[in-house]
Amino acid sequence: MVRGWKMAWNPRGDGSARGDLLERVLAVRGISPHALEPSLRQLHDPGLLPGIDRAASRLLDAAKAGERIVIYGDYDVDGITATAILYRMLKALEPGADVGTYVPHRVDEGYGLNAAALESLAAEGARVVMSVDCGITAVEPARAARKAGLDLIITDHHNPPRAGDGIPDAYAIVHPRMPGSAYPFGGLCGAGVAYKIAWRLATMHEGSERVAPEIRVLLLDLLALAALGTVADVVPLVDENRAIVRFGLSRCTTTEITGLTALIEAAKLTGNRIDAEKVGFRLGPMLNAVGRLGHAAEAVELFITENRSRADEIAGGLNRINERRKQKQRRIFEQASALAEAAGMTDEKKRAIVLAHEDWHTGVVGIVCSRLVETYARPAILMQLRTGEHGTVCAGSGRSIDGFDLHGAVASCADCLTSFGGHDMAIGLRLDADRLEEFTERFLATAGERLGPDDLVRTALFDCEASLGELTPSAVKRLEKMAPFGRSNPPVRLMLPSVQVDGRAAPFGKAGDHLGVRLRGGDGSVVRAIGWRWAEMLDKFRPGAMLDVLVEPAVSDYSGRVEPVLIDARRAGKAAEVIVPPRPCAGRVPA
Repeated sequence: MVRGWKMAWNPRGDGSARGDLLERVLAVRGISPHALEPSLRQLHDPGLLPGIDRAASRLLDAAKAGERIVIYGDYDVDGITATAILYRMLKALEPGADVGTYVPHRVDEGYGLNAAALESLAAEGARVVMSVDCGITAVEPARAARKAGLDLIITDHHNPPRAGDGIPDAYAIVHPRMPGSAYPFGGLCGAGVAYKIAWRLATMHEGSERVAPEIRVLLLDLLALAALGTVADVVPLVDENRAIVRFGLSRCTTTEITGLTALIEAAKLTGNRIDAEKVGFRLGPMLNAVGRLGHAAEAVELFITENRSRADEIAGGLNRINERRKQKQRRIFEQASALAEAAGMTDEKKRAIVLAHEDWHTGVVGIVCSRLVETYARPAILMQLRTGEHGTVCAGSGRSIDGFDLHGAVASCADCLTSFGGHDMAIGLRLDADRLEEFTERFLATAGERLGPDDLVRTALFDCEASLGELTPSAVKRLEKMAPFGRSNPPVRLMLPSVQVDGRAAPFGKAGDHLGVRLRGGDGSVVRAIGWRWAEMLDKFRPGAMLDVLVEPAVSDYSGRVEPVLIDARRAGKAAEVIVPPRPCAGRVPA
């Protein structure tokens, strides 16, 4: 349900900021103009990360001595890029180093470190295993690693164990939010942590803060991979994450990483400026798809191979797998929506969605959860029911709404679960099927206690009002100085009051599912606005209709003209008469 629109930010002072669009938006967000230009100097000293020197020293010693090192990653974009970052740095510093990679199979092994895999790696000759983007709660696997003779280095960014739950007994743990940490920023993703370790490896290897020119070039290239992980993992784009993404994405078009160039070409983005939206909607889904429906080891190979033919082959395969993922995702979303509504999980009495189904793919349910959250404004957990030799289990993922600690809520039901992990906004979990009903009841009760009716309201947010005439190419380009956009720094949204539909709106696109609408302002200005997947709303935009609209200002990559993206619309001056409520297709969930 949509109950209206409101400004998303608390204005500084009396909120009566004047000036151009950029100045007004900065004023209501409380951002200084001086903060617009991130600098690489904003990257914090990696030496402040707890455990980093002990970890880096062991890795360098092992690399020089020819001991087998295995980088154990996760199967999402964050884990894939983190794995590639550390592999490439170790091989650059010590070309003869014996370095391998391992990514667990999403369905067969599940998330994170597992004892069987660690024991197998030790049996195959590994002496040092370094986790990336996982492991901070892996107490039992760490115990198994020590017993197998492995030096286990854990690097992670997910929520550390709660007090009293125990910390893995590892050789070293590198995590920005470990108890007692002096690191000034806790919002790094797994690839961000890996980048800091790669940087520290370089300076320790050189014995100086100044590194050789070829290593400096590599660090810039690896910043591109760190940017992909940072955007895809939806961590806050503030502090040093802002610098990582701004400079990392700019490096994507000049990178010497063969596989990244191949990926960009396969996504048909060659010659385009790579921004956070293109990562979130094009590159990220391609990389995630292989981990969802295949094996993410291929995506890791893409970023570490120097063979262009092989890179092209992998990138093309990722594209095909992503198309399959989209089909499965649409089917699961339709089924889950129907089941949630039938179970009363979409009304105010039940304030979360928890469902399981034998036909749902564990690699796809996470992104479907994101769509359910966008649609129904409540936390969602979806799982696959799978029967094996040890009985029937439920395995899946969850996503949350802002302000609801999903990890904490699931932790309150931990005795129902076999395993779980994640953070405030996203989790993975596994449980025996005979505990599903109990878990569902307890989780729904927890959500009911911690969420009120007002938390389940989809409110369309905007920065400030603007006139259509203000949306000039130069003004919109100035707003782009606020990029990169993402969590904690969302795209600018403007409310355009009393604009008129000028002529007939028309569908466009291969499937005819998008909508182009010409809007005329009171000053005579006319722009074409785009409604992505809004073709079904064609009859709402009758010629001459007077509307208030919410838009995200944008300049077309193809025409160079201003083409704002429609987010919501209502009849002019009729606050309660929303025409097009925000839906997943109008939001920021990748297709």
